[in-house]
Amino acid sequence: MNTKYRDLIDQTYYFPQEEFKLEGSELQFHDIDLMELVKQYGAPLKFTYLPKISDNINRAKGWFKTAMKNLDYKGTYNYCYCTKSSHFEYVMNEALKNEIHIETSSAFDINIIEKLKASGKLRDDAYVICNGFKRDQYVANIGRLINNGHKNCIPIIDNYEELSLLEDRINDDFEVGIRIASEEEPKFEFYTSRLGIGYKNIVPFYNQSIKDNDKVNLKMLHFFINTGIRDTAYYWNELNKCLKVYINLKRICPTLDSLNIGGGFPIKNSLAFDYDYQYMVEEIINQIKLACTEADVEVPNIFTEFGSFTVGESGGAIYEILYQKQQNDREKWNMINSSFITTLPDTWAISKKFVMLAINRWNDEYERVLLGGLTCDSDDYYNSEQNTNAIYLPKFKKDKPLYIGFFNTGAYQQTIGGFGGLQHCLIPQPKHLLIDRDENGKITTKLFSEQQKAEDMLDILGYE
Repeated sequence: MNTKYRDLIDQTYYFPQEEFKLEGSELQFHDIDLMELVKQYGAPLKFTYLPKISDNINRAKGWFKTAMKNLDYKGTYNYCYCTKSSHFEYVMNEALKNEIHIETSSAFDINIIEKLKASGKLRDDAYVICNGFKRDQYVANIGRLINNGHKNCIPIIDNYEELSLLEDRINDDFEVGIRIASEEEPKFEFYTSRLGIGYKNIVPFYNQSIKDNDKVNLKMLHFFINTGIRDTAYYWNELNKCLKVYINLKRICPTLDSLNIGGGFPIKNSLAFDYDYQYMVEEIINQIKLACTEADVEVPNIFTEFGSFTVGESGGAIYEILYQKQQNDREKWNMINSSFITTLPDTWAISKKFVMLAINRWNDEYERVLLGGLTCDSDDYYNSEQNTNAIYLPKFKKDKPLYIGFFNTGAYQQTIGGFGGLQHCLIPQPKHLLIDRDENGKITTKLFSEQQKAEDMLDILGYE
């Protein structure tokens, strides 16, 4: 019988895959020796493989370039990085190597933009697309950025009052976008997004507040789908409604020349993940061109805002299985030496799945288990893979340490988990490594942050 863990993976998935392969009985990720990381730095451990950020940016640029060439599309393509996925400097530095633009969502994003400009990492002609509900500090910061000469800062109007607030803060003429309040999927808890302005109200808003306003030009229509860019009837229906608004606006607004299709590309959450990115890009470009050609209006320049797609597949987390608890005749709990709630909060908050694999002992027999975290919270667990509704790992043996990895965790987990702050049940935040390649392609590692100490938390809590 094929009872080894490697047999299970071979029978369930196509393996090895682009980023995963085996060396003996140990897993490698982008040729990174994961067990060597454990030996050098210990576990629990989080890491970011920086080259994957640039790789994904350039993959997307290539898909749009190919689609536009194939369809003879006359507009340009602009790749924006959605900063809320990860604001860390090491992410921004890597992303900005690739001539991208930036999308922001709150006031302090602008402070980061100013730091990047001062260091010469963000070009003066890069677009800064300012999304989100804008309160006083965000409006003030946007105004300062534009007044200091960054003319390609485009505030996206989210509600009717924002335009006048921006006018009060910005000295000269400026450009804006308008965000469409898209309708959510039928299974959603509410019908229309809380963000943006309704489809039927956009043209009247333009006529009333922008058309005869000498200080403001409308440049962009912003379309965002919460569930991302997927080949569903819902997505194509919302895109077509958006295109009708764009066409109606373009006929009366000559300065409108850009469509931000918002929403993100999905990232790999299972070894069985299957998504045809090139097909989706070509079909989106095709739908836009067909609608504009039929209406006899110029096609728009295309903007995208990819956050998780940019940074998600660069991240990973490694844990050691500390102990196994047999709670009844069917359930075995493997306890990790950290917490899912604190280190991978989306597993708890939105039941998100990541790629999960054993890092060592692939030649050992496997068993079905549940994974539990160290907090005393009953929700601190991980109980299934995306496509199997179960977790299988090499059998627990007290004298043979077992390490597991969660991959493609680079988006949102650090900030939602409260990096550098208090952690649930005071479980310490793990070490974090930055992994890169030097000019010769050799893998390099650098410690970005140490595991939290008791003094760090006591200071926050007021005991120091």
